[in-house]
Amino acid sequence: MNNKKRLLDSKLVLEYQSGNIYAFNLLVKNWHKTFCEKAFWLVKDADVAKDIAQDSWKTIIERISHLKNPESFGSWALRIVYTKSLDWLNTNKQNYRCLQYLEHNQKTINDEVISDNEKLKKNLLVAIKKLPETQQTVIRLFYLEDYSLKQISDILKISIGTAKSRLFHAREKLKQNLKNRNYEN
Repeated sequence: MNNKKRLLDSKLVLEYQSGNIYAFNLLVKNWHKTFCEKAFWLVKDADVAKDIAQDSWKTIIERISHLKNPESFGSWALRIVYTKSLDWLNTNKQNYRCLQYLEHNQKTINDEVISDNEKLKKNLLVAIKKLPETQQTVIRLFYLEDYSLKQISDILKISIGTAKSRLFHAREKLKQNLKNRNYEN
């Protein structure tokens, strides 16, 4: 940083410490873009960098009255930006790790559920194929095609009682086939 800028900063800091609030506005005008760039260089996110710069200004306002060497304003202020950027990175690294952990566990759980569902579907299809053709037809019409027992009786030209009976026996046989299949696995 050149001496001219350092002397100007020093003068503005001294004026602000003496009560001239407009001097602080000039410091912000001179340094804000640099703060944003420094923060962006570290965090690689423009919006976050702007937030960090803004937060740094709050800290500078709180502490500038204690700044002993006004000529060191630039390095002192940039250290605040740097520290806040590192704090953000550390906080978000932990959040990122936590998010990764949760996503991994959710994927594992989803894979297990999908795997269990696929296994159940496969077992169910095998069990349905073991049923007599008349029972397979009633199961498919009732569960897959969503037909009512009345509609099934009309389609198959059987009584409603026969449709109910075939559905009941098909369910019972499916339960038995699935139970036997679970003992095999």
